[in-house]
Amino acid sequence: MNNILFTVEEENLICAFNTSNRTMLAAYIRDALPHFDSEPDMTEIAVNVLRKLESMTETEFTEIIFTPAYDDESEV
Repeated sequence: MNNILFTVEEENLICAFNTSNRTMLAAYIRDALPHFDSEPDMTEIAVNVLRKLESMTETEFTEIIFTPAYDDESEV
């Protein structure tokens, strides 16, 4: 079982992309990094996600169920 935990913010970012493959997810996030230039917090979150993705195996990644978190007002 995977010991790497993602924060709520990291998991929400991850859920904005296709999560079926760890390697492709990392590539999508790397491609999106230049778009976060004006938002240092998002850049930090993305870099943290990339570090965590790179430290796990594909098998560990597939064991994780990613679910975006919503605040109470935006829940449908």
